[in-house]
Amino acid sequence: MNLKPFQAVFPKMDFITSADHFFSTVKEQYPEYIESGFFEKSPQEGFYVYQIQQGERKFTGLVAGVDIHDYIDGRILKHEKTLSTKEQQQIHLILKRHAQVKPILLTYPKNEHISKLLKSQIDIKKPSIQIFFEQLNEKHSFWAIREGKMIEEIQQLFKKEVPQSYIADGHHRTSATALMYQRMKGKPTEKSFNKILCAFFETTELEILDFNRVIEGLNEVSPTYFMARISQLFEIEPLTTPIKPTKKHEITLYINKEWYKLTWKKEILDSHQNEAVILDVSLLNELVLRDILGIQDVRMDLRVKYVEGPKGLEGLKGKALKNDQRIGFCLYPVNISDFIKISDHGKTLPPKSTWFEPRIKNGLIVKEF
Repeated sequence: MNLKPFQAVFPKMDFITSADHFFSTVKEQYPEYIESGFFEKSPQEGFYVYQIQQGERKFTGLVAGVDIHDYIDGRILKHEKTLSTKEQQQIHLILKRHAQVKPILLTYPKNEHISKLLKSQIDIKKPSIQIFFEQLNEKHSFWAIREGKMIEEIQQLFKKEVPQSYIADGHHRTSATALMYQRMKGKPTEKSFNKILCAFFETTELEILDFNRVIEGLNEVSPTYFMARISQLFEIEPLTTPIKPTKKHEITLYINKEWYKLTWKKEILDSHQNEAVILDVSLLNELVLRDILGIQDVRMDLRVKYVEGPKGLEGLKGKALKNDQRIGFCLYPVNISDFIKISDHGKTLPPKSTWFEPRIKNGLIVKEF
């Protein structure tokens, strides 16, 4: 990877009375906040060690500029198809803000040299800025790296030992920046888009949580018919107490105010053995949503609703209960090895397949265009 130092823009925390409120509004109000003086630019370029603390758990990474050609030339790998409508929305936000207000979240295999270097910076320096979110009980800290020798050492480490990285969050923001760079080629503003703001976290520093579905499907088929059809695909076990799936190829179903554990039948899994990775979400989309409920395109069909894993089974149940035609599916999280294998094979995951923790918030660290 080709890392580039950048001149960061940080919030003036003395002016902010509620971090929870302020940073929840930055996405839309960044231009107004800049004009009002809520942000200031750091005196010089650099990199930043970035640590997110949730209770006792700490996630440590590095924020840096990255050469846009690393994405264009395929060294930053994606696992999700981008939609032109969402790219257009991101281009609009870029032009409106003249800034990237949240880093792209990238991950890479564990590297002891980089881990030790980042830890050494935390041990010998004071944080440049710390932001605490009361509602989440979460602390975000940044340590500046501005020494030329240390910047060069980090650049060499990533160039030699991190040949590629994987987008965990930010596909549309990345593709929109690449589109802007290509459209500005040969113009004075070309250099503004030649690097993207990224936060690098090792795979061991991230957690993938489940991303679940609520389907408005019982308006077309009866619950009895639906259960009869899925009995051809799954071993079905009624649950007296709702639980999330405990392993790959298990799904928890909520229908008619009752919970069931579904396990794919062996013959179903055997019929997909030639695939690089057998994903539960792909089988669900193909064999249940498409073949039984008639949902041909999960990206566009409004009957498909998504529920983030942290909302738990109660979140799934709550959305399903909004009308009696809804069915809930709770999936086991995609594991990191499958995530990387999918990306390495140039394949993509279905939409809303992964929920990565920790989450980066808008406005904590900004790069202007």
